[in-house]
Amino acid sequence: MPDAADVVIVGGGVMGASIAFHLAEAGVERVLLLERNELGSGSTSKAAGGVRANFSDELNIALGARSLEAFARFGERPGQEIDLHRVGYLFLLETADQLELFRESTRLQNAAGQPTRMIDVDEAVRLAPIVAPDGLAGACFSPADGHCTPESVVLGYATAARRLGATLVTGCEVLGIEANGNAIRAVRTSRGDVRTGTVICAAGAWSAELAVPLGVDLPVTPLRRQIVVTEAIPKLPPSMPMTIDFSSTFYFHCEGPGLLVGMSDPDEEPGFHLDRTETWLPRLTAAMERRAPSLLDVGLTGGWAGLYEVTPDHNALIGEAGTVSRFLYATGFSGHGFLQGPAVGEIIRDLYLGREPFVDISPLDARRFRYDGPRAEWNVV
Repeated sequence: MPDAADVVIVGGGVMGASIAFHLAEAGVERVLLLERNELGSGSTSKAAGGVRANFSDELNIALGARSLEAFARFGERPGQEIDLHRVGYLFLLETADQLELFRESTRLQNAAGQPTRMIDVDEAVRLAPIVAPDGLAGACFSPADGHCTPESVVLGYATAARRLGATLVTGCEVLGIEANGNAIRAVRTSRGDVRTGTVICAAGAWSAELAVPLGVDLPVTPLRRQIVVTEAIPKLPPSMPMTIDFSSTFYFHCEGPGLLVGMSDPDEEPGFHLDRTETWLPRLTAAMERRAPSLLDVGLTGGWAGLYEVTPDHNALIGEAGTVSRFLYATGFSGHGFLQGPAVGEIIRDLYLGREPFVDISPLDARRFRYDGPRAEWNVV
């Protein structure tokens, strides 16, 4: 545990690990990442692992596309097998309004070079044979998307960051940040104080409490999401896409010989709830009965609960505080943090170094809710 660092990153999930790697790779010295538990043990390890550029907002499309490029080359840089399956994302649509929303987002994605296309119901069922076509009006398919293993991504970034000279300390809780005027002086931790002039907040659902003492508002709310894994399903096509029933948010993708299955729960109350419950299962069962009834005969082998870090408009908070010098943040990804991790690591590196990022991220400044209002993003799960 060093007593001083040039940069202190708070949070050891995919975002913090990506930032540490990109800073160290750029030659930044004395990079210190602090994680109160184990690397990736927070929301990252509970993620479904989906990676995509299928969004309705041009900025999210850019972040997703840049990250897809990085995931495709992950075995070379930073050098780690992540079990990437580019089987595509399939959104199942039921209404004329949904079709129009996805037609427009498809146009934006195509303009950005993504091969997304609208397809008919018959093709959707061929791609995902367990889907029941009743009530569907069409679908949107993005073949370049897919899923990979979140823990492996964290391991790859963390290993490479350490190799490049960064220090990553686990089992170390951040207790507060000391500032003199608008200048950061130190980070207080459970293992002693660390002198620094720069703090990067990548603390996910726990970000707001870190920023409040500095007078920085990061409107992030923790919200539990749950996932289950099924038993083996005979003759399950290994190329079946990550499939999302847009109306219900019921989704699934192949996980070993079975499926990983999830769904949002509109009755879920915000808070740091990490225990598994069964209150959402009747709604999940109803969605299965309607859209993939064969799954009702398949048993479950396990599951878990994790936290979304939700903002008022379900878009990320990325930028640098205006009232405190050198307090940078990358948080509030509302379920999209894992898939945007590589691109955001680049962006925070560039913000720290005073470079122009590959895309203008000023619209994601946390102060937008005060001045510009929320940004719309429809393709959320």
